[in-house]
This record gives sequence, structure tokens and C-alpha cells, in this order.
Amino acid sequence: MVTIRLARAGAKKRAFYHIVVTDSRKPRDGRYIERIGFFNSVASGKDVELQVDMERVSHWVALGAQPSQRVAALLKQVKPGAQVSAAA
Repeated sequence: MVTIRLARAGAKKRAFYHIVVTDSRKPRDGRYIERIGFFNSVASGKDVELQVDMERVSHWVALGAQPSQRVAALLKQVKPGAQVSAAA
């Protein structure tokens, strides 16, 4: 099954996450199909906290990709009222 989830990057105690489309059997930080955005959990000042290509998200969800719970919450933050169902 294809999922949309976070892949961790960045230094220790400076977490940075890429939002990726990947096969659910792959490791968290392993190979992915497509990178569709990022989430900077420690953003401050003028740093961008969240950036997502919603067109690509819609494309992958239409093809059957399931976003993780955390990604679904982030997508609702980007576009309030978006109909995104999280994988259980």
C-alpha cells in the first residue's frame, strides 16, 4: 500500500521532516516515490514551518495513497476543511 508520511532529516534535536509518498513496507527514512513537501517542527522567526504541494497530494490520494495520522493533521492545517482520511 502507498502511504503519505513523514521522513526524518536534520541534526540531533533539530528535527526536520520531508513529506513523502512511499511504499508502506519501506523504512521510515528509506527510499520513497516522491517528495511532496516538508515540515520544520522547530521553525522560528522567518523560517517556513510547513510547505506542501496540495496538487500532488490530491493526485496521490486519488490513486489510493493513505496519509498517516500526523500528515492528515498537517494537511488540514494547510487547507482547512480538506477531506483527508488518515490511515489507522
